[in-house]
Amino acid sequence: MSELTIGLEIPETAAVAEATVLVRETTSPLIYHHSRRVFFFGLLHARRLVVDLDPELLYVAALFHDVGLLTPFSEIEQRFEVDGADHARQFLLRRGFSVGAAETVWTAIALHTTPGIPGRMAPLIAMTQLGVLTDVLGLGLDDLEPEQVEEIVAAHPRGDFKNEFLRANVEGLRHRPETANGTVNADILEHFIPGLQRTTTVERIVGAPWPS
Repeated sequence: MSELTIGLEIPETAAVAEATVLVRETTSPLIYHHSRRVFFFGLLHARRLVVDLDPELLYVAALFHDVGLLTPFSEIEQRFEVDGADHARQFLLRRGFSVGAAETVWTAIALHTTPGIPGRMAPLIAMTQLGVLTDVLGLGLDDLEPEQVEEIVAAHPRGDFKNEFLRANVEGLRHRPETANGTVNADILEHFIPGLQRTTTVERIVGAPWPS
């Protein structure tokens, strides 16, 4: 285990090393540093809540959770979360991880922008989302030791994170706004893209091919 900050360690495994290189090369400094912070915050919350999870899988989930914003997995237009989840599942299966492990990581990434569900699921899934919520919205930040938070941010600076992260979401989803329906990204697109007209759920129901 490689210690990066006080009381926190990154697993020294081939998968961790390869995931780190891959995400650094295929995303951006913004996404890379955000993803590493998500791992550390998720790990801190896991220890605080005394939940058992595999830190190597948490690392992969955190590192891949936003890659779909910049690197779509397939030519099929789908939610960026699913793109990232597909990337991670393939990454794990190609390196000999079990189907169960790959599916848990897939679910953690696919649901990380879906409110109310991940927190009721397996620890890896719940802690991945909680790490995201802490870094993006500050939820759970007061539950963490300030010294550890400071060291994490020193190692992975936030910079102008709020504005840059919003821009990254808009640019990553501008060409596929319908895929954001039902996620927290829908209102981001509506706020930043003038004249965006999403198909609402009401319109989908009324327009369904049924007489009533």
